[in-house]
Amino acid sequence: MGINEDLADERAARLVRDAMDHATAELPPPLDLVGPARAQGLRRRARLRAAIGGGVLAVAALGLSGAFVLPGGDQESTRSSGVIGVAPSPTDTAGPVPPVHIEPSPGESSMADLPPAERARQENFQNQAVGVLQRLLPGTVGTVQRTDLSVRMYHATKDGKTFVVIFSVRPSEPGTTQQPCVEVKGTTCKKTTLPGGIVAHAMTLPMDSATTTGAALTFRYGKSDVRLSVNPHTASNSSAPVTDDQLLELARSPAFLDLVKTADANPMEKTQRTIQGG
Repeated sequence: MGINEDLADERAARLVRDAMDHATAELPPPLDLVGPARAQGLRRRARLRAAIGGGVLAVAALGLSGAFVLPGGDQESTRSSGVIGVAPSPTDTAGPVPPVHIEPSPGESSMADLPPAERARQENFQNQAVGVLQRLLPGTVGTVQRTDLSVRMYHATKDGKTFVVIFSVRPSEPGTTQQPCVEVKGTTCKKTTLPGGIVAHAMTLPMDSATTTGAALTFRYGKSDVRLSVNPHTASNSSAPVTDDQLLELARSPAFLDLVKTADANPMEKTQRTIQGG
């Protein structure tokens, strides 16, 4: 062990001597000066030799020990690249994310039954809606995906829980009016006024059981009834992870209202007829 250390020290010293000799050999000899000028020249040459020696010693030590140290910036970059951040939204990916497949019930139709052009139109709208909802809904809702069952149905997944999201812009039935904002049977309701004097209601209401609640945003836009709802996760008895205030803030977003405007001008759902006494 001692012999190896002596050899290492000898190699390091030889590297220092060779480097200093090579670097200073090309330096002009000190001028034949006297007094402070000559002393300054000698000191400058000595500092250069010391700097070269120190650098070579460091390189030699690293070479002998096999160590490798990144500069501070590179170390930070390396650490950052290993950190798992927020999962990208579907709109951050290279292309549209495939929809969640939901098998239709017997006698129920799905988007697969639509004519190709209409199906493509509705899927394009769904992809736009996914991007907007992903940005505007709170992070507690999770990752939003479209489904292939209906243009109005989406899924939001967080921590293994899937919350059914309904985003519907349906032509209004003639003669109907917007339901009032009332608080009954455990329902809370808040309202706000959107551009154009449109009144929007946001509600938290019991669903599935007495202990779980869903959340819904409703308003009338143009010739359509608009509804955005987040249902609870029944299996885990978890309420919808969104508040009335968050839904009202979403309703005021220009991006969300642009989606509503598009669907109102080019309906993708049929008018829901109310059956008297049904």
